[in-house]
Amino acid sequence: MRNDAHLFVVGSFVAASAAKVETLPQPGESLTAQAFALEPGGKGFNLAVACRRLGATVEGILPVGDDMLSGLAAPALERARLSGAMLRRLPGATGAGIGFIDARGENCLAVFPGANARLGAADIRDKRSAIAKADITLAQFEISDEPIIAAFEIAREAGKATLLNPSPFRRLDHRLLALTTILVLNAHEATAMASDLTGENGQTFDAHGLAGIQAFAEAVMAMGPAIVVVTLGQGGAAFCRSKHPPLHQPSFPVAAVDTLGAGDAFAAGLAVSLAEGQSPEKAMAFASACGAILAGTWGVFDAFPDRAAVEAVLLAHG
Repeated sequence: MRNDAHLFVVGSFVAASAAKVETLPQPGESLTAQAFALEPGGKGFNLAVACRRLGATVEGILPVGDDMLSGLAAPALERARLSGAMLRRLPGATGAGIGFIDARGENCLAVFPGANARLGAADIRDKRSAIAKADITLAQFEISDEPIIAAFEIAREAGKATLLNPSPFRRLDHRLLALTTILVLNAHEATAMASDLTGENGQTFDAHGLAGIQAFAEAVMAMGPAIVVVTLGQGGAAFCRSKHPPLHQPSFPVAAVDTLGAGDAFAAGLAVSLAEGQSPEKAMAFASACGAILAGTWGVFDAFPDRAAVEAVLLAHG
C-alpha cells in the first residue's frame, strides 16, 4: 500500500454556473433562484482538482479557448495546486455549462463543449511521457473518443491502468472499451449501456438487484474492463470483478444539498485509493465518503474534500 498516487487526467474544462431553485424549471417557466455560483468546472477539471486535494500527484490536459471565459482556468489551477502546463489553448470558445439544483439536491444540467470538442489525438501524444508514468489515466465524456483512445493506448502500452467515466453518456466505442481497465458509471448510464448491449429497453439497476448488476458487468467485462463500478445514488454503489461476487458499498447518510460534482468526487476517490493499492472494500468506502461530502455541500470547486475530511467521515461511520 502506498500514499503517492500518480494520476493523469484527460480533461475537460468549462465555466460552470449553477442556480439553486425550489423545483427544477419546466418548459416556459421562469424561476427565482435562492443561490447562484459561477466557478471553474468540467468533469475533467473536477477529477484533477479532487484527486489533487486527496494528495495525489496529478498531471493532465485541459482544453480552453481564447475567449474571456478561458481566464478562469489558470487562477483556478493555481488555487488547486495544479500545474498551468495542463492547459491546452485552442482557437474558439471555452466550454461552459449550466445546472439547476432543487430543494432535494437533485439536478439537471447542460454543457456546451467549446474547446473540449476540439481536443485531438495529436494533443494527447504530446503528453506521452506523463501518461506513461501515471498509475492510472482518467477520462470522461465531455471530450470526444479519439483523444481518450490515444491516451488509453499510451497508458496500456506502458502497462498502466485506465479509468473511464462515460458521462455525459454516449454509445461506447468498442475500441475504447477494450482499452478501459476500470469503468465507473451511474445507474442511468448503466441502463443506457445495457440497452445498447442487448437492444432491449427497461432494465434498471438498484441496490436490491446486485445479481442483475453483476450480469451486466460480466457482459461489459467480456469486452475489456477488469472492473465495473455502478453508483446507485442513495442505494450506494456496486464494485464488480469477473468471478467475484459483487461488492456493495452502502451510501453514507447525508442531507443532499447539491449533487453536482458528487460523481466526480466518487471517481476521484476511487482512482486515488486503487492507485495507492487499497483493497476494493477500502477504495469503495473512501470513494463513497468523497461523494457524500460533495452531495452535502453547496458548490463544487471549494467543496472537494481533503484526505482528513474523508477520513473523518469514515471514522464517524466506521
